[in-house]
Amino acid sequence: MYNKGLYHDWVPKPIQLLLIVLLMTVVMPLGGVYTGNISYMVGGTGALSEYYMFANYATTIGMGAAMPIVLRLKMRFKIRDKITTVLVLLGILNYINATTAEPSVIIASSLLLGFCKMVVAIELFLPLMAMIGNRGMFYGVFYTFVLIMNQVAGYYAVEISVLYNWQQFFVIISVLCFILALIQWIFMHNQYFALKVPLYYIDWLSILFFVSTFMFSAYVFAFGKQQDWLNSSKIMNAGIAAFVSFSLLVVRQTHLKRPYLSFKIFSRNNVMHGLFMLLCLGMFMATASLQNIFTVGVLGYDQLTNAKVNIMMVPGIIIAGVLAIFWFKKDRPLKMYIFSGFSAMLGYSIIMYFSMVLEFNYENWYLPMFLKGFGMTALFISVWYYTLDKLELNDMLAAIGLALVWRTFLTVGLFSAIFSWFQYQFQVVSLGDLAVYMDGMTVTSQNVAANMKTIQLNAIISANKKIFGYIVLAGFGILIYVFTHHFGEEKFKYPRLIRLIRGKSVIGRRRMRERIKLSEEIKDAAGPAI
Repeated sequence: MYNKGLYHDWVPKPIQLLLIVLLMTVVMPLGGVYTGNISYMVGGTGALSEYYMFANYATTIGMGAAMPIVLRLKMRFKIRDKITTVLVLLGILNYINATTAEPSVIIASSLLLGFCKMVVAIELFLPLMAMIGNRGMFYGVFYTFVLIMNQVAGYYAVEISVLYNWQQFFVIISVLCFILALIQWIFMHNQYFALKVPLYYIDWLSILFFVSTFMFSAYVFAFGKQQDWLNSSKIMNAGIAAFVSFSLLVVRQTHLKRPYLSFKIFSRNNVMHGLFMLLCLGMFMATASLQNIFTVGVLGYDQLTNAKVNIMMVPGIIIAGVLAIFWFKKDRPLKMYIFSGFSAMLGYSIIMYFSMVLEFNYENWYLPMFLKGFGMTALFISVWYYTLDKLELNDMLAAIGLALVWRTFLTVGLFSAIFSWFQYQFQVVSLGDLAVYMDGMTVTSQNVAANMKTIQLNAIISANKKIFGYIVLAGFGILIYVFTHHFGEEKFKYPRLIRLIRGKSVIGRRRMRERIKLSEEIKDAAGPAI
């Protein structure tokens, strides 16, 4: 017997919904590393912060690697057996992160954690989408909930680290996973979703190539600045290895009867434009590194205060989600909703450009963080919807892993690395410009040491300001692109006069016939006259 639901028939529907929400609350914010916790992990283990950025990227790579095979895994195992086993694995992986001091172990654990997380997440997508019905409205509800939970989890990860230690939060998550496994074992049915399919159709070598491609890329993005980019043989070797791995992955897909990945959808117009807009979104999302430099390095916020600043995005996230629900319910065109999302991110960048001063107040964060939360949520929902619109399920699942890694890892990691490099270069230039004042008159030799901190902070502010200025210029270009893009509609709508002259309307065609008839009559009359 097959059962497409998750729970026994005797479980009331409200309880089923509550159990799904409870599962989402714990599983969806899971990560091998929480960015607010990185400074505490560095202090506790003595390892470089780059290792933990690498682990953060590894979680997303694991999620992307799982996406093409989650449906096959769903059809291979019974629901209860799979969910409880994966929840136990998630609990073990979190416990490993809590007890190890070796960053390489945390990186490997984060990769597996992302893979297991996506195996559970697919079970939550299908019933919720069936309940809501409309895919756009589902994205509005789902991404709003997930993005809010990510901010809340990030805040409590920092707060628990301050009150106790950074390991404690992982221990709490581990315990919650074990409790959830027990609850799901009680209420979930023990039947298959559909016809049982074998696992030997999965090409594990392709998964290995996929993981190695993006893990080598993650190493480049995470350690590029620390290793001095192209001057490091390790960075060069990692870049070459990533290229070779991706080449082997592509070649292998062309020789498989059942390929792990499909590149067919990347020839579609909406997919290519959607990936470009996700690249633009990644540019705005990467400003988080500049914001952290400003809050922690310049304003002197501790990690808990910095987490509270990120919580200020929640009102904007909620409003963007509610607007998306009504937008898709009314079936309105996507253009202006996407335009509003990029406009909000541009507004955030403009405010940050003018806010790069030492006197920036805590209350001044409310507006830019509201705009950032609104823009991030609106673009996550709308651009993802547009990118995957009108795709067949098999094609979408075979390529969504690449799209997921592109959206969450490659674009953000690429721009974070670029901003990091430019931030350092602009800072050096700014220090050179400020050195002109150390001439014995404006800043005397006796006061240089006392003013050195202020000089350094002004150099950081100047570098951030330059980068935000370039982002603002790029943002205006993105708005022009979005406003002129057709989003699947007719590219050019001729004015009535042109359509009339060219005979492309009913009236135009009728008048054209009348003109031809009249000219024939004139010709007929002119013949005898001549």
